[in-house]
Amino acid sequence: MSRILVVEDNVDLAFGLQTALEIEGYDVRVAHDGHAGLERARDTEPDLVVLDLMLPGLDGYSVLREMRRTNLDMPVLILTARGEESDKVLGLDWGADDYVTKPFGTQELLARVRALLRRAQTVPGDTEGQEATERIGDIEVDPATHSVFKHGEPVSLTPKEFDLLLALIRRRGAVATRSELQREVWEYEADVLTRTVDMHVAELRRKLEDDPAKPRHILTVRKVGYRLEP
Repeated sequence: MSRILVVEDNVDLAFGLQTALEIEGYDVRVAHDGHAGLERARDTEPDLVVLDLMLPGLDGYSVLREMRRTNLDMPVLILTARGEESDKVLGLDWGADDYVTKPFGTQELLARVRALLRRAQTVPGDTEGQEATERIGDIEVDPATHSVFKHGEPVSLTPKEFDLLLALIRRRGAVATRSELQREVWEYEADVLTRTVDMHVAELRRKLEDDPAKPRHILTVRKVGYRLEP
């Protein structure tokens, strides 16, 4: 049974999330502020954390940052009521694996949870470790060690950013639709209306492109998806 920690200060919403997740068979613990959430994450080491960004005491960004700093690497699904993309980008940049914007549907959230848990429980086989180092202009990607370098300097990518980059690399210049990337990288069971792919692509461009506003490598194919131009 997978253990899930819900960190949410809205008592009614936290109760609703706990109930929905327990019906699905998960062992759920709840914390209502950032300090308690961080303490429970350390003490119980859940398989997944559902983390609200706007928390009293210690906000979700700080909780996430401290989790990653202390090597708590379980998947984190952030909840945000804000519409500003910068809030979501900051969460992803600090190591979140996915996000859901309030209000959200229960079935959508459960699909995200299942996908993140499946991804975390998958043990990479020997095939991935045997992949050769890839070069994209001044960018070097080593699948075996999950290392990325730009102009010889290391670039820090979140696990999902790295998986997305690898998915584009493996297509050798072919177009990847958003739906294909959602299924391959996030393991969504069906087409879910989300901008998760776009947000992660924006972060990859920010970290890897010399001019993110005019990308040379990670290109948009209008109304279809993305492709990698080496």
